[in-house]
Amino acid sequence: MISILPVSKFPSPDSGAMIVTTRQLFDLAYGRFAVGAYNINNMEQALGLFEGHVRAKAPFIVQLSKGARSYAGSRMLEAILRAAEDRYPEAVFAVHLDHGDEATCYDAIDSGFYSSVMIDASHDPFEENVAATRRVVERAHAKGISVEAELGMLGGVEEDIAVDEKNAKLTDPEEAKAFVEQSGCDALAVAIGTSHGAYKFSGGQGIHFGRVEEIQRLLPGFPLVMHGSSSVPREEVERINAAGGQLDVTAKGVDVEHFARAIPLGVTKVNIDTDGRLVWTRVHREFFRDDPTGFDFRKPGKLFVEAYAQFIEHKCEKLQSAGVVDEVREKLS
Repeated sequence: MISILPVSKFPSPDSGAMIVTTRQLFDLAYGRFAVGAYNINNMEQALGLFEGHVRAKAPFIVQLSKGARSYAGSRMLEAILRAAEDRYPEAVFAVHLDHGDEATCYDAIDSGFYSSVMIDASHDPFEENVAATRRVVERAHAKGISVEAELGMLGGVEEDIAVDEKNAKLTDPEEAKAFVEQSGCDALAVAIGTSHGAYKFSGGQGIHFGRVEEIQRLLPGFPLVMHGSSSVPREEVERINAAGGQLDVTAKGVDVEHFARAIPLGVTKVNIDTDGRLVWTRVHREFFRDDPTGFDFRKPGKLFVEAYAQFIEHKCEKLQSAGVVDEVREKLS
């Protein structure tokens, strides 16, 4: 297995904030808490994300997807995050490329800004997934950057990723062990019953905890990642629909109480995106419903920052990461 080079932090000039690798966070978090990973696309999301985590005193992972890079531009996203870390010097976080293909991973690695990348070749045969991941690992580790890979296929839709439920595939524990050993990745996103997008579980479907236990047994101490982990709160969906939306009220996500059950099983990173989009949609729909003559987008923008910060604080409590940032900062300084 390839070992990542030791890197204490990715410092920014004149900033007390600390950008670290996901691997560094996972080493401290394993079995104790999970680190929340949130996708952002604009300034308001970044402000709410940093504000919420600083209030909760929790480390976190900022995720930039291929779609976000296309929407806002890599340089713009970097500028937003640099400004946010300057505004919130207490923050400890990683900057992570989410669901990157091989070329996008190399671009992120060479940029000098990302501290972590995800290579998603889960749609390829096992051998090709291993080979692509290993190539990314070798290039990333040479620069002290950690790498997440994926094995198994989640159902649902997230940006340009679409997998029919009939084609979704749970991660095989034996394959997971072989994959980690052969690829040298630092964390593995496993398919355990969650799915991307707003329309997640139906009927009695949910997290396959038995599958997670078996993976942990074969990969003791190795960080596992849970994608598609938004909870899709019924209240948010109902409020959006009451303000003119037409979301499916039967949509169902991950029960936030299940995070506490997953953490001792090695789930160390939890990806949450859809819930943040629901907060954004609810705030803006309600604002313009209540003020139909309004057109100043800064007003709902401010409301969203506060609502998103409160949402983040709640997630930190459920992920058991609230209150640990001082310890993390001390150990990584």
